[in-house]
Amino acid sequence: MDIDWGWIGDHTDTLTDHALIHLRLALLPVLFGLVISLPLGVLCRRWGWLFPPVLTVSNVFYAIPSLALFMIFIQYTGLEPATVMIPLTLYSLSVLIPNVVDGLGSVSEPVRQAATAMGFGTLRRLVRVELPIAVPIVIAGVRVAAVSSISLVAVGQLIGQGGLGYDIIRGYQLQFQTQIIAASVLIVALALITDALLVTVQWLLTPWARARGRAS
Repeated sequence: MDIDWGWIGDHTDTLTDHALIHLRLALLPVLFGLVISLPLGVLCRRWGWLFPPVLTVSNVFYAIPSLALFMIFIQYTGLEPATVMIPLTLYSLSVLIPNVVDGLGSVSEPVRQAATAMGFGTLRRLVRVELPIAVPIVIAGVRVAAVSSISLVAVGQLIGQGGLGYDIIRGYQLQFQTQIIAASVLIVALALITDALLVTVQWLLTPWARARGRAS
């Protein structure tokens, strides 16, 4: 398989622009999904009966093919980035909500009781104790959602909003494998870099884990 390195060199700026668009389309939905999932997860943890219906609804959205969701939303949002980002936000909920619930569930009752005994109210205990302890499990969900979103964005090019998906489809139309390979490699690289950055964020947010690691 021959790769036209000259073409890649000549189109570096274009590929970079498409990669940045790709990241924006992929990661903003994950951020929006996390903003939605945190309060929903807290409510589901507080009232257990709420979790099954919330999870069912999020899984129903996840089961709908991405292209079908794009076609549904295109009637309301047109050929705009929102047409891609709204479905991707909905997809992220099926991963993020269970992880938030599981993360909060990993906080032992003695820890909650100790925080209460120290005078922490419900909100302060949630912010200062429960959410920090839940960080590793929540970040694990964010990593899955982010990588999935980066992969799915390429499908959005079928409605004109796909970042590097443009190069994949354009390369297929022209039977030009170099453009397809370059875009595919960049998508994989974006996924790996994003995953590594999220691991770093988790490391920064869990200093006690670093201290435990040094002690061992």
